[in-house]
Amino acid sequence: MFSHVTVGCNDIALAAAFYDALLTPLGLIRRRMSVDGGPPGACWVSPGQTLPRFYLYSPYNRLPANAGNGSMVAFLAPSNSAVDAAYRAGLATHGSDEGAPGELAHYGTGYYGAYLRDPDGNKLHIVCRADLLA
Repeated sequence: MFSHVTVGCNDIALAAAFYDALLTPLGLIRRRMSVDGGPPGACWVSPGQTLPRFYLYSPYNRLPANAGNGSMVAFLAPSNSAVDAAYRAGLATHGSDEGAPGELAHYGTGYYGAYLRDPDGNKLHIVCRADLLA
């Protein structure tokens, strides 16, 4: 289990608006901005939970944020319709398409997902795992 995942951004307001739109259909809420006295940031969690957390930060070293080649964050969705809603919300808030929602049977029966990039180019996957939820 992960404690938290962090991605970097160059425009905290733009990126926070993107993640608010993307993560709301998945049941995650923004808990706060300017987390723990470090650089500007934001934090999302599931209601009533303290962990795991998803963080967004301006880089501590003040250099531009960049997306890692081969890096990806995957968010678990409660349903296929939540995958669709999150994907549409991400595209509507400056995200870019990396793979439209659909069945991804090569990953397993009931695996439904979509891929996109956030405004800073971080690759994201939104997935419903009906095979594991049943």
